[in-house]
Amino acid sequence: MIERLRSHYGFTRTPFGRDLAPGMLFKHTAHAEAAARLTWCITEKAIGMVTGEVGVGKTVALRAALGTLDPARYSIIYIADPEIGMRGILTQLIVALGGNPKPHLATLIPQAADILAGEHAERGRTPVLILDEAHLLNHAQLDALRMMTNHDLDSRQPFALLLLGQPTLRRMIKLGVLAALDQRISVRYPMGGMTAEETSGYIHHHLQLAGRSDPLFSDDAITLIHESARGKPRTVNNLAIQALLASFAAGKAIVDEIAARSAVTEVISPE
Repeated sequence: MIERLRSHYGFTRTPFGRDLAPGMLFKHTAHAEAAARLTWCITEKAIGMVTGEVGVGKTVALRAALGTLDPARYSIIYIADPEIGMRGILTQLIVALGGNPKPHLATLIPQAADILAGEHAERGRTPVLILDEAHLLNHAQLDALRMMTNHDLDSRQPFALLLLGQPTLRRMIKLGVLAALDQRISVRYPMGGMTAEETSGYIHHHLQLAGRSDPLFSDDAITLIHESARGKPRTVNNLAIQALLASFAAGKAIVDEIAARSAVTEVISPE
């Protein structure tokens, strides 16, 4: 089906995919702002937090920031699922940096702190610890992460800590019990969706990457996709693909509002 759709529309690749190199990503305002802040936190070895709804592009912004780094100077430790617990997080961190994790949580925390400091001091590489879906962490786990940043009499931090999560993370951090962590966060950015103009540019950008530089989506179709997706790139992707399929099934050369409305019904509307 996808191959026939590509042939029908003259695509050289399937549009609206996730397998794009950082340099091919569409840089809308929120994406660029988030990526810039993450890059600053990495270079300054600081704690940064980016929050936003599901599908708004937090991980894409992270990929853009990481894509600018010299791999010889940074060690990236990416934790996609913090529900593995603090023991799992620390074990994964220590293994990633070449260590042999100790058996007990009480000894894992200082071991992780030591190996992070050693990576910077002995190997000249800045560790970057990234916690995606960080809103799933509990208060004790967040505070344990904060404790790992205590180093050299609290005068400097040997690694960068990036927290990405849904808006509930931002509200959690503001609770009094996490005041010490809240005070240590250097940068925090609430990431929103694209504007209507950016959604239009985003759709055209992805179509160009797929080999179509001429208009393929009508203005009405783009407007409906933007409003239904609330500017969230992942939902725009899903709606655009579904609209292309609806238009292809109808034998149309252009994705019109009818095809877009069919996509909204399939992707968003409740049963």
